[in-house]
Amino acid sequence: MAMTDHLLVLEGLAATYNHAIRVLSHVSLTMRRGEIVALLGANGAGKSTTLKAISNLLNAERGQLTRGHILFDGRDTTALPPAELVRLGLVPVLEGRRCFRTLTVEENLVAGGIGGGLSRREVAAGLERVYTLFPHLGERRRSASGLTSGGEQQMTAIGRALMARPRLLVLDEPSMGLAPLVVETIFSTLKGLNGEEGLSILVAEQNSTVALRYAHRAVVLDGGSTVLERDAADLRGRAEITALYLGSPEESAAHLAALREPSSADYAAS
Repeated sequence: MAMTDHLLVLEGLAATYNHAIRVLSHVSLTMRRGEIVALLGANGAGKSTTLKAISNLLNAERGQLTRGHILFDGRDTTALPPAELVRLGLVPVLEGRRCFRTLTVEENLVAGGIGGGLSRREVAAGLERVYTLFPHLGERRRSASGLTSGGEQQMTAIGRALMARPRLLVLDEPSMGLAPLVVETIFSTLKGLNGEEGLSILVAEQNSTVALRYAHRAVVLDGGSTVLERDAADLRGRAEITALYLGSPEESAAHLAALREPSSADYAAS
């Protein structure tokens, strides 16, 4: 397939767990190369399931993609095992800072390089790069990951993913449970990689304020379906976005309706 500007395309995804519990009904989105896209929505909206579907990890949790298509750089991700997707450049960082707790920080990072098919020389260069991006990890490189702080574990998980040289980094709730300063450090580092290296990033995030500040575009999920896709700048500071995470289903529907109303920018463009 000829190369296009679209690095990732999701069309009409539907998914279940245990062939019975429907979680996704109709999720669609597109990502251009070099974009940061924020995936927003309340708990249960389908964000994590969407990311697992992209990385072909649903089967590991008794999940099934029942309808739709996922293309990464023109390839059907459902036809490729997760390890192959990593080697192709689609690298996930799952929710919960899933480090190998008994391994040191550096051993975790090396595991990421091995998973990405890197040579010994490339692994060494990757370690130097990660320690430059996250200097604190260099200081803790010999520490068992399970004995480091939550922020250090998240940096380790992201660093391990970066060791695989991703073209698309898929992040699930990277700010969860972390201090604001750590969150800012992580997001500013990722934004720098996006600007300097063109790294594409899809991030599902509960902290919509931070996500919208760093993202180019945002996709909002509700009830397992895509309900809104707009430039992040249009959504920054909108009270409706915060309320989506806190309100009742009826209130969320009202806030989504308000978000769909044409903005001043829409009128200016018409």
